[in-house]
Amino acid sequence: MESLSLRQARRLALARAGLLAPEHTALPATAGRGEKQARAAAHAVIRRFGYLQLDTVSIAGARSHSIVLASRLGGFPAELGERLLQPGEPLFEYWGHEACWLPIELYPALAFRREEFRVHPWWGDLLGEHPELAREILERIAGEGPLRSMDLEGEGTGGWWGLKTTKKVVSALWSAGELAVAERRSFQRTFDLTERVIPEEWRRQALPPREALKELVLLAHSGHGWAEARTVNATWRLRYRTEEAATATAELVEEGRLLPCALVLEDGRKLKGHARPADLELAGRLDALRPRSHRGVLLSPFDPVLWDRRRVSLFFGFEQRLEIFTPAERRVFGYYCLPVLAGERLIGRVDLKADRRRGRLQVLARHFEAERPTATDQAAAQSALERYAGAVGLAF
Repeated sequence: MESLSLRQARRLALARAGLLAPEHTALPATAGRGEKQARAAAHAVIRRFGYLQLDTVSIAGARSHSIVLASRLGGFPAELGERLLQPGEPLFEYWGHEACWLPIELYPALAFRREEFRVHPWWGDLLGEHPELAREILERIAGEGPLRSMDLEGEGTGGWWGLKTTKKVVSALWSAGELAVAERRSFQRTFDLTERVIPEEWRRQALPPREALKELVLLAHSGHGWAEARTVNATWRLRYRTEEAATATAELVEEGRLLPCALVLEDGRKLKGHARPADLELAGRLDALRPRSHRGVLLSPFDPVLWDRRRVSLFFGFEQRLEIFTPAERRVFGYYCLPVLAGERLIGRVDLKADRRRGRLQVLARHFEAERPTATDQAAAQSALERYAGAVGLAF
């Protein structure tokens, strides 16, 4: 069995996440010039992970999906992240890690999930309980055109139906693959018939679950580098398919596309996991890396390197917290904190609030991991704030 040190695994994770220099990531480091190049760079980042998780919170001046792209692509305008899904783009919106934008080539691999989600994961068999309503929705969209989310907001708003049940059935039709999200504007979804959104070349393909799971498992490792099975399963919501995912992993090992690899902890304990052969070679080369500790970048709390809190604690010795749902008086750091990455260390976090009316980015709090942060750490946090302010178009 191959093995990696904690430092090697951490550096490999950052390289595969696009958070080291481009010679180590094989991803663009900037958004390039103009919207066309910026979109292409964003698509490259999304293909690396296989997903871009969506979130509604915009208090810091941008939503999570825009922050993830801006943290990797210098000069990426955060507002473009809001417009990334539009007709003709090689993306679709669906359940990946959570609700995500995914590369269009993954559409066939998620056929098993669309079938599985004909019974909605939260609300049960809505389509079976309300067949007439489901039929009416599909017929009206077919005849009258796409349905905007705002058309379903609340009772008595003048929308098409304005009923909570209708809103849920629309979501169920999307989860089942009968509707698709054509675009988002101001984070409002526009639903249309799937055949008018997803190109036929992708709709007519449907990978068998066994092959689909192999593709998803391999893609999870592409984004994470070394990973335990629990992280891979969480990446693609496979907690009810862990045995099938384990079989897929075993087949990938037999084919030589994954290798068993132990993570050797500082106390000598070993954690079982896997990595792609090319990534193990990359991990060896990263041993000589000297990370740029004086330059920092802010990360979304939902960043692909942060959502697995156990992994974050293991790799960085950092407690990742999201305190949105914590009462104000009990918060330790703040409402929506963005961790600060400097080189290969998470050195602290900042709580931000965008004041669009005044055109300013307010820093409500800065928290460093060290009781007495070094001048280098302070410079890294400052450079991270300056880069972020530029991305969201606010003075700092």
